[in-house]
Amino acid sequence: MSTDLSEAVQQSWRTCSRATSFLVGELPEEVWGEKLPGMPRRTIRMIAGHLHNCRCMWVKNLGKPYEISVPEKADRFRVTPEELLAALDESAEAVTQLISACLEQGGLLPKIAWSNLAPDIVHFMTYLSAHEAHHRGQIIMLCRQLGHRLPDSVANGVWQWSKLAKGQDP
Repeated sequence: MSTDLSEAVQQSWRTCSRATSFLVGELPEEVWGEKLPGMPRRTIRMIAGHLHNCRCMWVKNLGKPYEISVPEKADRFRVTPEELLAALDESAEAVTQLISACLEQGGLLPKIAWSNLAPDIVHFMTYLSAHEAHHRGQIIMLCRQLGHRLPDSVANGVWQWSKLAKGQDP
């Protein structure tokens, strides 16, 4: 682990992203398209795809001044787990590039008219991590409600940041 603040912020994001990819990769195939309790028009596939698509939206809007390539959005109605894992890798890298570019500018985010974000990369990283953690927890809970309780190694694995930070599966 680096003690350089710039590298630490980027590494923190990579760890968060690995937690999301780990969960998506461990989901049982049968839950991917099931209708959700109380939300019959939504599926776990749609929630998981939303994570990638939100990353793309932030890269598009905040990465524009840095000419960061925006990954293609996922079709939340059709994306397969394998396709989404590849897409999550692409969007994680694009967010890492955004973080690096912002840090090179003193840690400030570019201004965008409609954003309610605080103007710095540390607040943005906190927001991104909280957003992803919220939806990871939602997916774990929904699997349980659908009768597909995930093994403890998966449900608790998303919190094994020391292993995830080393690039290891929990």
